[in-house]
Amino acid sequence: MNKAELIEKVAGLTETNKKDVEAVVDCTFEVITKTVLSGEAVKISGFGIFEKKSRAARKGTNPSNQEVIQIPASNTIGFKVSKTLKGKLN
Repeated sequence: MNKAELIEKVAGLTETNKKDVEAVVDCTFEVITKTVLSGEAVKISGFGIFEKKSRAARKGTNPSNQEVIQIPASNTIGFKVSKTLKGKLN
């Protein structure tokens, strides 16, 4: 499911027009993004937790010439699924 399909599905379930649903979805993603980038976790009960994760610098290997390279430290966003949702999957 992509963003447009999500908006269409929510609009149908809530009997709300797509333009309003799109605005709410965009704002939701923006708030989640800004919160995680600030270092705070976003906990959505029954769904999961979005949080900022740090990766340490490490050594890697270039597969084309087997040369050892240094991979710099970086940040990423992690998601941990809730027990409730995980239980529904299994």
